[in-house]
Amino acid sequence: MTTRGQMISMTMSDGAEIGVYHVEAKGTRRGGLLLVQEIFGVTEHIREQCDLYADEGYEVLAPALYDRVAPDFQATYEPDDIQKAIKVARELHSFPLALEDCQTCIDRLKTSGPVFVTGYCYGGSVSWAMACRSPDLAAASGYYGSMVPAMADQTPKCPTILHFGRHDHGIPMEGVEKVAALHPEVGVHVYEAGHGFNSDRRADFHQESADLARTRTLDLFRANGG
Repeated sequence: MTTRGQMISMTMSDGAEIGVYHVEAKGTRRGGLLLVQEIFGVTEHIREQCDLYADEGYEVLAPALYDRVAPDFQATYEPDDIQKAIKVARELHSFPLALEDCQTCIDRLKTSGPVFVTGYCYGGSVSWAMACRSPDLAAASGYYGSMVPAMADQTPKCPTILHFGRHDHGIPMEGVEKVAALHPEVGVHVYEAGHGFNSDRRADFHQESADLARTRTLDLFRANGG
């Protein structure tokens, strides 16, 4: 699949220039969408997701959050690349700075209408954090963010849903249940799938779950101005 957006350069709050995948809305613009990468970077899969949401009427920005420490980082799902991605995400990269970068993207989008956020894996955790932090989001949908249970004491400022796989070995169901118990206002959806079920590049890809989660995400956005 050929993606139709382009990587642009944006200046972040600390003055750094990072790459951001940008794709214009197709047809009537419903709103802006911050789409946050997996741990593997702004890969072709992530760019494809951006284009799919653009087809639904959203102008999408997907920041390359690792650019300061690993410019244009894109990893595969092979074991060696997974370890490289974990090292970048957990040792080299600043999570608080990633949140600042996401807010910069939200600031750019919010001048033209409502702004939404979704993200996968690492981006699922960022989506939850931004929903709890930013006053400028209309709704949030986070996919299998492993850090979400550790941030369960935070409360979203906008309507939020979360998607988890029941068979995700990296996110125990006890943590998911903790989030659901603390936040009855949040739609916590559990699918009969593993981690990364939205990505057709992964062994855990589960079409039925991916389709249902996407439908729920679009329904949430449209119910909140998008």
